[in-house]
Amino acid sequence: MKIVVLDGYTLNPGDLSWDRLKALGEVEIYDRTAPERVLSRLSGAEIALTNKTIITAEHIAALPSLRYIGVLATGYNVVDLQAAKQAGIVITNIPAYSTASVAQMVFAYLLNVTQHVDHYARENREGRWTKCIDFSYADTPLIELQGKTMGIVGLGNTGMATARIALAFGMEVVAVTSKTALPQGIRSVSRDELFRTADVISLHCPLCDDTRHIINAHALSLMKPSAILINCGRGPLVDEEALSHALKNGQIQAACLDVLSSEPPRADNPLVGLDNCYITPHIAWATKEARERLMTIATNNVRNFIAGKPSNVVG
Repeated sequence: MKIVVLDGYTLNPGDLSWDRLKALGEVEIYDRTAPERVLSRLSGAEIALTNKTIITAEHIAALPSLRYIGVLATGYNVVDLQAAKQAGIVITNIPAYSTASVAQMVFAYLLNVTQHVDHYARENREGRWTKCIDFSYADTPLIELQGKTMGIVGLGNTGMATARIALAFGMEVVAVTSKTALPQGIRSVSRDELFRTADVISLHCPLCDDTRHIINAHALSLMKPSAILINCGRGPLVDEEALSHALKNGQIQAACLDVLSSEPPRADNPLVGLDNCYITPHIAWATKEARERLMTIATNNVRNFIAGKPSNVVG
């Protein structure tokens, strides 16, 4: 059975092993695949694995051997689901592999903004503390999290993991969620109430018509000037022009973004270069431990499909 990995580099830049997948068939692994090479690389393949390489209806129509597409991520909008379904192709994804890592990233951002660890470490590499006349100095606000309100939009696996950490820090937790039975310490509120009352807002909702640009000029106008926005979910949850305006004009204190509307960002992205906007290159999911889980689940998905018992099927 021919198995093709179209873009394996972000999952495995060299520190993991493909051996368990290779044991399941004839495997071809490509670090990256340009759109114009998708058809040639998948020619004759029965199984395709993709992370961000798009597989379109036109691709599917031209690949009669293809029986299975495994998405190496949780989101599966890179595949034309309707075309795949009509062709009888099974689509699977990788749920909940990075929950702990993404929640950890939320607090890496938050602790950096409230304690300015990177700021002081950089200053003191340049000798500032050695020249200080006092035993201690602080040239930024230092903020304690206990008693602050964490607002979480979307209370799935990652949102709930983030809530648990917030509670451990002594924070109040409010959430926009459809769930009616919530753990002790978490209170359900409307979007507007969350935006008005939260000191920290963390986005963990799926991207859909109702949530696209959920952070817009209206939402930002409701937030406290001291509010910190964190997005480790999907880039298009945020209207980047509106957020840029809010950051430049002091409507909120800071934004922390692991995802953007276009990745990599365009050079003219209005958020790139702002001092109070902390941007990382979509790495919240990418701890070695999370990638090992992803690799294991992806391999098991392929194995289960071959055995006639597909797992984590979507669509």
